[in-house]
Amino acid sequence: MKNILRPALVMFLILTLLTGIAYPLLVTGAAQLLFPAQAGGSLILRDGKPIGSSLIGQNFSDPKHFWSRPSATGPMANNAAASGGSNLGPLNPALTDAVKGRIEALRVADPGNTAPVPVDLVTASASGLDPHISPAAAFYQVPRVARVRGLPIENLQTLVQQQVEEPLWGFFGEPQVNVLRLNLALDAVR
Repeated sequence: MKNILRPALVMFLILTLLTGIAYPLLVTGAAQLLFPAQAGGSLILRDGKPIGSSLIGQNFSDPKHFWSRPSATGPMANNAAASGGSNLGPLNPALTDAVKGRIEALRVADPGNTAPVPVDLVTASASGLDPHISPAAAFYQVPRVARVRGLPIENLQTLVQQQVEEPLWGFFGEPQVNVLRLNLALDAVR
């Protein structure tokens, strides 16, 4: 029994040190060295203080700001500790009711806007934390934000266009707009 137990215990300790301590320290150190912003949470700073992450959605509900995608996290929106989708299928009446309610809220906030509502403004992403919306969703909100802030629509359209992030290497993904960065740029204007 001693001949079996001792090698097993030694191997357990060696693997624990390698995979539980050495490897995580090596990977963390390499990440900090090569990708310091991403390793630090991709934080966005204002006056030296973190105000959010470019990778986690923020809950904007003030009409003077652009709104993010709805969040499926609970108990509060954009809760990074509770990442996950709503798991409601397309035929689920709860999803239909939620989408109808979100469309109604957008219509109430901007009654003059009769354009079709972009789908990403009324459905949550798979993680429930998506910080991006489509350019169409950002442009859809321009009339409301312009009216509330008293800014020319053309100026806001230009601002949105400046914030559009193109697909990675020109073909991976879709163009997108980071809502936190857009709202920070908007607040800098006025």
